[in-house]
Order: sequence, then structure tokens, then C-alpha cells
Amino acid sequence: MLVALPDGLRRLPVAHRALHDRSMWRVENSPAAIAAAIKAGYAIEIDLQLSADGQAMVFHDETLDRLTDESGPLCARTATELGSIRLKDSTDTIPNLPQVLAQVAGAVPLLIEIKDQTGSMADTDGRLEAATAAALQGYGGEVAVMSFNPHAIAHMARLAPAVARGLTTSAFAPDDWAPLAPAICDRLRDIPDFDRVGASFISHQANDLTRPRVAALRKAGVPVLCWTIRTPEQEAAARQLSDNVTFEGYLSPLPA
Repeated sequence: MLVALPDGLRRLPVAHRALHDRSMWRVENSPAAIAAAIKAGYAIEIDLQLSADGQAMVFHDETLDRLTDESGPLCARTATELGSIRLKDSTDTIPNLPQVLAQVAGAVPLLIEIKDQTGSMADTDGRLEAATAAALQGYGGEVAVMSFNPHAIAHMARLAPAVARGLTTSAFAPDDWAPLAPAICDRLRDIPDFDRVGASFISHQANDLTRPRVAALRKAGVPVLCWTIRTPEQEAAARQLSDNVTFEGYLSPLPA
């Protein structure tokens, strides 16, 4: 079943990892950053990683080192353990997806990126996708899921067919994606899995929006979002080639 991208995710600028600003004690993907995005009226993008006991945690990195005073892989800790770890420059701890859904509660649209759990864009064991689908069951707000790994979205098509799903896409320059194999980069670059996984949108690397495949999808009516815009000048250029932006580091203008 093809599910259209919710209107709010085409209309409202999307705050990348929520409206974070560490100088204001709002760390990326934190409850404080999410609260700030809600107050400002932006859509919100968050990331999911899998805990040791199979829970969807709202956190970008595979390891804890950059954003907490702990170290090592996030996937080695239980959800309870992770929920007690304080984020750097914050009074918040690492939230899980049900907590974030309860916080947002449909106030603004939510764009959820399921992070690759394989390290090679291979087929996943489905645990993070299952936890995501379970958390989203009954959620009434505007929401969509996406991933760089097409296998994750294929799982979501099976587990949560009523949730809009898309692919996060890129130029897949091998130097930027190492140690991902260049052959896998070459395959993913032209977005070959779009129809197979029942995607209804893409979120593409902003400086690669002129790619013919991206332009062809947009011409066919597929919504094209883009990531990550960091200045008003970048946004003005990106909006010529995409339908919406994911931004950070400044305040994107809201529609009238």
C-alpha cells in the first residue's frame, strides 16, 4: 500500500534532529530540542538506534562518545540504562521513541529516520523496525519513516503499512561513506529500490539535487525533501529543486 507523505512534511520546514542548540542546552534529538521545535511550529526529524533489549532509542550515533560522557556502542546498553545517561550540555537523558511520541502528541509533523543497523546496508534483523512499528501503532499525528537502508523500509512496509515511508538518499561518494563498499554506493546512488519498498518520497543530499534520477522522481510527482541546509542562502537554492528542507543552525522561515 502506497501511503502519501503527510502534507505537513511538505509544508513546514523540518528541524534536523529537532531544534537543537547546545549553547541553549538543547542537544540534538533531545526532549528540550523537541520542545523548542514544537513551540516554534516546525516539523521535526529524529533518528532511531536500537538498544540491547530491542527498544527504539532517539539518538543519532552508533556510539555514545560524542553526545554523552559514556563510551562504546549504544546497542550494548539496555533501554533502561540508556534512559539514565545524561546528554552532554543538557539536563536531558536519552529518550526512547514512545517518550518522544508522547511529547509531540501530534502537535507538529514528525519525520523518523531509522539508522542502518548492519554497517553495510544489508538486510536487517527487523528488530528496530518492529520496535518502531509497535511504538507508532495508534499514533494520531502526522508521521513518516525513512532510512538510507532500503531493507529497513521494506520491513516497515510489512510491519506498518499505513505509515508513510521514504528513502534517505545521497550522492553516495565512496570517500564519504567508507567503509561501505564502493559497489554498494554505486548501486544505491540511483535509488533503485524506490518502487520495490513502496516509498512515496525521498530526502536527498542537498548539494546533489541536480542528479537526473532525483529530478525525474520530482517530475513524476514524488515529493523531494533535502538534507541538511545550514544557511538561508542554501535554503533558497535548494527550494528551487526540492519540495522542502531539513535545516539546522538557523531559523528557516515558516510559511505564511
